[in-house]
Amino acid sequence: MELFVPEKVVEGAKELKGPLMILENVPNIGYDEIAEIELDNGEVRHAKVLKSGEKAVTLQVFEGTFGMNKDRVKVRFKATPLRIGVSKRMLGRIFDGAGRPIDGFVGTDFEDVRDVNGLPINPFMREYPRDFAETGVSSIDLMNSLVRGQKLPIFSAAGLPHNELAAQIASQVKIKGATKENFAVVFAAMGVKYDDAYFFKKVFEETGAINSTVLFLNLANDPPIERLITPRVALTVAEFLAFEKNMHVVVILTDMTNYAEALREVATALGEIPARKGFPGYMYSDLATIYERAGRVKGSDGSITQIPILSMPNDDITHPIPDLTGYITEGQIVLSRELHNKGIYPPVDVLPSLSRLMKEGIGEGKTREDHASVSNQLYALYARVKEVRNIASIVGEEELGPKEKLILKFGNLFEQNLVGQKFTERRTIEDSLELGWNLLSMFPVEDLTGITKSLISKYYKEDVREKTKKEFE
Repeated sequence: MELFVPEKVVEGAKELKGPLMILENVPNIGYDEIAEIELDNGEVRHAKVLKSGEKAVTLQVFEGTFGMNKDRVKVRFKATPLRIGVSKRMLGRIFDGAGRPIDGFVGTDFEDVRDVNGLPINPFMREYPRDFAETGVSSIDLMNSLVRGQKLPIFSAAGLPHNELAAQIASQVKIKGATKENFAVVFAAMGVKYDDAYFFKKVFEETGAINSTVLFLNLANDPPIERLITPRVALTVAEFLAFEKNMHVVVILTDMTNYAEALREVATALGEIPARKGFPGYMYSDLATIYERAGRVKGSDGSITQIPILSMPNDDITHPIPDLTGYITEGQIVLSRELHNKGIYPPVDVLPSLSRLMKEGIGEGKTREDHASVSNQLYALYARVKEVRNIASIVGEEELGPKEKLILKFGNLFEQNLVGQKFTERRTIEDSLELGWNLLSMFPVEDLTGITKSLISKYYKEDVREKTKKEFE
């Protein structure tokens, strides 16, 4: 039998401090409990308990405390954590950062109500990610493959096209074994400008991807504190679709830097001792409560594949936000300002990028038997490009030998033809492998030391090699 806990109502507050409200002498209030705050003009705001003690209770007000009269507020504790309604009928809908519909349609008939903090997955019940997920972006699919159930972040920076890449992946990603009926995208944007929010809606509507997408938009002028619940609301919907409706769900979270800065704002208001760059010392565990909600569970056909996106302050990959994210997740896709300045989209720098689960999702029966060999050989040759470019910057390109000039030619074509592609262009893994072999066939067979003779005899392009030989004779 469920125990009924009556609401507790308190009139007046001791102190208002930024986004925080402090009450005195309110016993038996639970951590993370939700409260409604009624102002003297009838407006209702929402809050949750951050600290609960015998003498004082600290509330985090989602809409902020601006305009409140601390002596004339009425706080109603709900005796429950923050919960939201979930339903498969949320697909095709647009919500704000707190899960309220903003698309002008009538409300959704929810199938269930869930705690936004989710339920921890028993590690023993986790199933290892092994199936390839095709994003349609060559630099990811071929060089840093995404696997169903993986969490693979994108490290960007101010001014780089991470919003465009996020929208492109969301509108064209495909998971092996998924159909239109059992595939969904949950897209959560935090602290984005109005024109970026409009861009996301426009792309999803024009491509038709909106029909299989649940879109959450927390705008830059929305309360920063709301950003702390946006990813949790999105992941709660994703968990319902994945583990109750057996759907394959891709969750895209952008921009986690805005989330972390909202977390710092709350920690500062609470007077907590700051750690690196002023962020709270518990940011690692807080981020983990978001990232670790990705994965596959034994006994369920559904899965959650997560792509968090963050912008590195000052292009610093050692900054606490990307640094801690890299520890928790299974790799990273790094965007390059140098490639962006060359006009290459998407500007993915494959050398610092990494997908730790790539080897589990590629190969014969999953992508193609030559995938790993082609990827490794391209990586080795592109690493050589960086060395030759450094030498050329010192002695001049004219002083380089034929092999070094071929390496430079390969590097330029690799960036322009394989890494670079149009925003509206979707490439299959076969298309990407074909581009890879076009590049590898520029070199003599004896230079391709990472590829077996059987694969070379099957895929090597002699016509490309002959054309290259004539150019460099």
